[in-house]
Amino acid sequence: MQSRLRVQGHPIQPMLVTFPYGLFVCAVIFDLADVVGGPVFLGEVGYWTAVAALVTAALTAVAGMVDLWDVPPDRTRHTAISFNVVNAGMAGLFLLSCLVRADATNRGATPALLVVEMLGLAVGGVGVHLGARLMRHFDATRSETASVELVRGVDAPTVEVVRPRP
Repeated sequence: MQSRLRVQGHPIQPMLVTFPYGLFVCAVIFDLADVVGGPVFLGEVGYWTAVAALVTAALTAVAGMVDLWDVPPDRTRHTAISFNVVNAGMAGLFLLSCLVRADATNRGATPALLVVEMLGLAVGGVGVHLGARLMRHFDATRSETASVELVRGVDAPTVEVVRPRP
């Protein structure tokens, strides 16, 4: 399978997916620090970090849906759909947290919202597992020559590899 959205031959969606995951983890860390008695501004930083994560999650979901068009209708497609649904579930839990905090004066986290966010991270852990399974599948389907060409670079001359016979 080749991704439709590529940058210099590399699929975009696996690159984009790291942003929402990293930002969601950072948001939880800021909110945890706010809940345990850190400075008040940490709750505000956690809120805006979660908002940034939701924006990047939306962009990642669009790239995932575009890539889903090219996945063959088999177990791999089921895994890809599950991956996207799990990521949407994680984003939904953080969206719930952000909506509850949107009208607050300081947008600080509460212990209950922190639990919801940690549940979102747990759901995201399932997404990481599914994404790793997808990457292993697509790496296994690449040919050996394609892997050699990626290491050599685009401008390198093509060399035929002749293996000695036993």
